[in-house]
Amino acid sequence: MEKILLVDDDDMFRHRMKRAFENRDYPVFSAANYDEAMEIIRKEKPDLAVFDLKMPGKSGLELVRDSLKIVPSLKIVVLTGYGSIATATDAVRLGAHYYLPKPADVGDILNAFNKGTDLETDTEPDYFEAPSLARTEWEHINRVLADCGGNISETAKRLGIHRRTLQRKLYKYPPEK
Repeated sequence: MEKILLVDDDDMFRHRMKRAFENRDYPVFSAANYDEAMEIIRKEKPDLAVFDLKMPGKSGLELVRDSLKIVPSLKIVVLTGYGSIATATDAVRLGAHYYLPKPADVGDILNAFNKGTDLETDTEPDYFEAPSLARTEWEHINRVLADCGGNISETAKRLGIHRRTLQRKLYKYPPEK
């Protein structure tokens, strides 16, 4: 069975994904950051890897680049909550096998590993549905919150809104589109 390396700074997400892969009989190694991941890559030489794009310290893009120097055959799926065309292109250009937006489950990730390595790079998509204003606001709030290390007061200050208003917005589920 192929060995999988999970790298994500979110402990709960990483542990949940690890259990899900183990339930499917995959040997799994997990790491919270670049340094831990590189140590595992050097020691265990995994076959598959799932990297979070945005982590404290070195990013998932740097991890893609450096891990492929050690294990050139490593198939990497990059996950992120802050998806954009530019970062997807960067990840694939650096050698990632596929790119998925969070939330992604184990089935999505395994399907991504099984897809061909040639991602469509069509610059003119057939149809583009812009996210709603509510969805864009929710993503921006979460991006600023992550930049502030989860500090609600600092996030509210940077966004220019009252702390309680921010807490109410965070309590709601993200808009669908």
